[in-house]
Amino acid sequence: MPSTSYLIAVLAIVFTITLALRAVPFAVLGRLRDSAIVRRLAVWMPVGILGILAVTALHGTITTDPDGTWYAPLAVAVTIGVHLAFGRRTILSVGAGTAVYVALLNAL
Repeated sequence: MPSTSYLIAVLAIVFTITLALRAVPFAVLGRLRDSAIVRRLAVWMPVGILGILAVTALHGTITTDPDGTWYAPLAVAVTIGVHLAFGRRTILSVGAGTAVYVALLNAL
């Protein structure tokens, strides 16, 4: 069993590295805020991340539950519809799509 001082030193190093890795992007972003690339990334990254998440989730759903293949695209359609109809509120649209998907899985 390592000594207490060794464990505290390891934890301090891990804490410092983690804090630095999380703080550096914010420090750099302050200088790059006026950049056209950063503005473009701010627009497209959330869409891209949600797209990748949706494709991964749909692939996993369709391959594990072939009977519920149509539930996922229907829930995606509800998510898109709610997102566009109610002022692009991400939490509301994702919540509605998730609720529809869970309801379909449990009801049918």
